[in-house]
Amino acid sequence: MSAAPAGAPGADRLAALGGTPAVARRLRAAHWPVVTDLDRRAVLDVLDGQALVSDTNGETAVSRLEDRWARFCEVPECVAVSNGTTALATALAALGIGPGDEVVVPSLSFVATALAPLHQMAVPVFADVDPVHFTLDPASVAEQITERTAAILPVHLHGRPADMDALGDLARTHGLAVVEDAAQAHGALWRGRRTGALGDAAAFSLQVTKNLPTCGEGGLITFADPATAAQARRIRQFGEDIDPGRERRYLSHRLGWNHKMNAVQAAFTLSQLDRFADYEAARQSQVTRFLDRIGELPGVLVPTAPAGGSHAWHILRLRFDPAAAGLPGSAAAGYRKALHRLLRAEGVPVSRYQLRSLPRQAAIADRVGFGAGYPWAAATAAEPAPRTAVADAIIEDSLTLQKRHLAPDAGPALDAYADGFAKVFRNLDVVARMALA
Repeated sequence: MSAAPAGAPGADRLAALGGTPAVARRLRAAHWPVVTDLDRRAVLDVLDGQALVSDTNGETAVSRLEDRWARFCEVPECVAVSNGTTALATALAALGIGPGDEVVVPSLSFVATALAPLHQMAVPVFADVDPVHFTLDPASVAEQITERTAAILPVHLHGRPADMDALGDLARTHGLAVVEDAAQAHGALWRGRRTGALGDAAAFSLQVTKNLPTCGEGGLITFADPATAAQARRIRQFGEDIDPGRERRYLSHRLGWNHKMNAVQAAFTLSQLDRFADYEAARQSQVTRFLDRIGELPGVLVPTAPAGGSHAWHILRLRFDPAAAGLPGSAAAGYRKALHRLLRAEGVPVSRYQLRSLPRQAAIADRVGFGAGYPWAAATAAEPAPRTAVADAIIEDSLTLQKRHLAPDAGPALDAYADGFAKVFRNLDVVARMALA
């Protein structure tokens, strides 16, 4: 099934009203990650060997992945852990962030960004985000810094690097640590430098939906300082020191957890990393072509790469302005809701992804924390009030595309999605009526 060409009889009849969907059914499924025989062989090689865990003496798939990712990011050290959330928490712990500290985080992000400080008994303080790039607004961060602030946690949201120049200046002025949440930004560039090399530490997720995946869950942490990385290795292994060539002594030198990555996960990611550059090149070409097309539609704000850098395009978030589309009487939420329904009917797999900003999530807003309101209950003073105006507006008027554009053969699907957008926008009168219903 395919859409009739524009101008043909019935070509513009919306699928929600009985027309033919713009996107053929075969183009709607998400095929990510791409799993090849090479990936299967890498996993089987680990299963056929003896080095199944990261604390095995000698070289393992985990240590090889750490070395390779450190070289890729051009940083001194990388530490592999069990997932992206433990990567964030471990990085904060290794930098000494803990009770009594505040960590400035963006109001728009996946909830793990706010949970990681809480897991260290630190208080997350919420700054607002840029309305175009969706990353931390440095001016809002400056307003949230107090004498208790210990770190800034910028998120390279959806794959677009945050303004690390301005945020780095703030950190240096106030003596703060910078931990990048690069969970969605593998390989993205800021002023010619890769994410992972722009702060004191950076956390990457290898969860199976990410641009660089493992076969389940996994995480990587990069460090600018080898001594801090050594602390992270202790933290992931019960506070122990695991030294190559030396028998394990079972001595814990500090509070630690069991945050290790296993060798099967690492081997799968190493195999995926062999193809990462090719997949990224295809994504840059196909996604930018798609965004160029829909960016010409009235009132559609598309994401962009930073000057002198790049966007990883992990998620594509699109904002919709009804006034700019010639529908000034439509409220943002109603307009977005109408577009959501009509685009989905055309076979364009848009979704909302987030329904509320971080400080409005129950896990944060209820302040139950560790059973008795901690860490907030232990704070010597109230933290600054959350800044959420822009984040809330973005959630109200935006939709996202996830996963469908990540594979190297996603070009035909993206072209069809652009056809679906164009078809809906040729029927803005219908959108307007639905938005007011």
